[in-house]
Amino acid sequence: MVKHQPLQVYEKQVFVSFVTGIYGCRWKRYQRSQDDSSRWECTWFFLLCSSFFLLLFWTYFWLVAQNDFNEFNWSVYNLSGEWRDETIPILASTTVGFSYITFLMILALFHISLGQQLNLYWVHKIGVLATLLTTISGVVSVDDIWGDEWDILFISLQATAPFLHLGALATVTAVSWLIAGYVIRRERTTFQVIVLLIYIIILLALYLAPLMFTCPCIMDRHGLRPRPDIIGRRGAPMLAPENTMVSFNRALQHGASSLQADVTISVDGVPFLMRDHTLRRTTDVRKIFPSRQFEDSSFFNWTEIRSLNAGQWFLENDPYWTADTLTARDRSRIANQTVCSLVEMLRLAARANSSALLSIRKPPPEHPRYRNWFMDTLWAVQKAGISSKRVRTVTWTPDTDRGRVRGLQQTAHEKLSMEEIKQRGITSLTLHYSKASHKDIQEYLANNVSVTVYPVNVPWLYSILWCSGVPSVSSDAPQVLRKVPYPIWLMSQNAYNFIWMSSDLVSLAVVVGIFSFQKWRMSGMQNCNPEQIMLSAVTRTSSRDVNIMKEKLIFSELNNGLSSTEELSLFPENGYVRYSHGGHNR
Repeated sequence: MVKHQPLQVYEKQVFVSFVTGIYGCRWKRYQRSQDDSSRWECTWFFLLCSSFFLLLFWTYFWLVAQNDFNEFNWSVYNLSGEWRDETIPILASTTVGFSYITFLMILALFHISLGQQLNLYWVHKIGVLATLLTTISGVVSVDDIWGDEWDILFISLQATAPFLHLGALATVTAVSWLIAGYVIRRERTTFQVIVLLIYIIILLALYLAPLMFTCPCIMDRHGLRPRPDIIGRRGAPMLAPENTMVSFNRALQHGASSLQADVTISVDGVPFLMRDHTLRRTTDVRKIFPSRQFEDSSFFNWTEIRSLNAGQWFLENDPYWTADTLTARDRSRIANQTVCSLVEMLRLAARANSSALLSIRKPPPEHPRYRNWFMDTLWAVQKAGISSKRVRTVTWTPDTDRGRVRGLQQTAHEKLSMEEIKQRGITSLTLHYSKASHKDIQEYLANNVSVTVYPVNVPWLYSILWCSGVPSVSSDAPQVLRKVPYPIWLMSQNAYNFIWMSSDLVSLAVVVGIFSFQKWRMSGMQNCNPEQIMLSAVTRTSSRDVNIMKEKLIFSELNNGLSSTEELSLFPENGYVRYSHGGHNR
């Protein structure tokens, strides 16, 4: 009588069970397979990778776009008519989606590393597809609402490219373990050669990538220009309601050397400060003049404008999540703010020995002051008593009627050639940061044209503009830039070249070492014959690869003619392998 014994007693594989269980809901050993993944599962792995890289791009975009969150909310307000912080749900959903997809991506890479068949669970497939479609719709929506913001991605590389390069190099170097295992472990196929060539091309591109970098902060520290002056753009709108006296006072308290304001002319010729075309967002016009809430603010007279509250909205909406940090005294003062006139702001600038930058909105053609708006503005400047002896000067923004303005610094909001600047008599430029390249800034400064860049609200952008030599920046967050006494990073060209070459050489050595080790490891496994496997089972615990080969050997023997009287048994409890024929052990 033949006594049957179990062919194999398996060791517990907790980590493998964890990886395959979460990724594909395959918690049991018999549910797993080391066969090649099906084309369907490879397609889902491709979708997972696509979701990961798209979310990586999306996450990076919102990290660097933090500089312009206020501009984004303002753009959404102009479309919807309601002011709310739309960045909060976007950041929350992006964080959740990126964390989820990254976790699945790590599990998939572990599958490949462990030689397990990919089999994504259907719940995860729905999650990956939903995340991919949501991210694509987000990209399309941002391109429609805020398309100009994509420029910040290229600008941010001036600050982040050296660090992104090192991170990408470390990642691609680590992936060489998977690539080497895939290429060496299996029989050679055309697809393997293609994978290897793509990997080599990516690796070489990363090795040479620094040749394409333009980083202003890679420079000799002795060539660093003085710290750029900070202009309080609408005061300090993150700490107090924009374009109010409290906001301008806060800006001066936090180190702003100048003040910038948006000027609108009332129907009776009084210049006042208002960014929007209507009064709905920053005043209580809905309560005081409900039937006129959508009317252009320039068609209100000064008495009506002065009767509106311009601070309560800030406390109620808390647009920058800073209202909770205000003291009771500050809250009371903000709650009683009214719309600020240009004269009040200029008088404050004069008392603080500061200068002013005015963005004046020309009234529409049907406005009573359409032909006299520049005289109204000049009258306000004279009435405020602001003098060039005490301040730098008042900056005049509109290009029209420049010939009538004397004694004031002429500026433009658009990028101009040096010939146009000389023809128009312009002495300074106020440019958006996306229009102010390092090369253009150097050309303007070499021709004694002052450049002010706006909006600059985060330290990394302030740092690269500082390294570029910009004399002044306009900021919504002077309290943030005040804490940047030096560029975030500054490195000489020689130091960066050393880091670049060293990282490339280390990466190359690691990649060559990994491929050599994988080849040696696989050649050792291929040289193992059945007798060596049997003997190794007697003396030591088998590795995963040896166990796999033992299982294949056993099933191969069973399929090649073992009769019912033959017995092949494996006794892991005592470390012996027994083969019996006709009841006799060997």
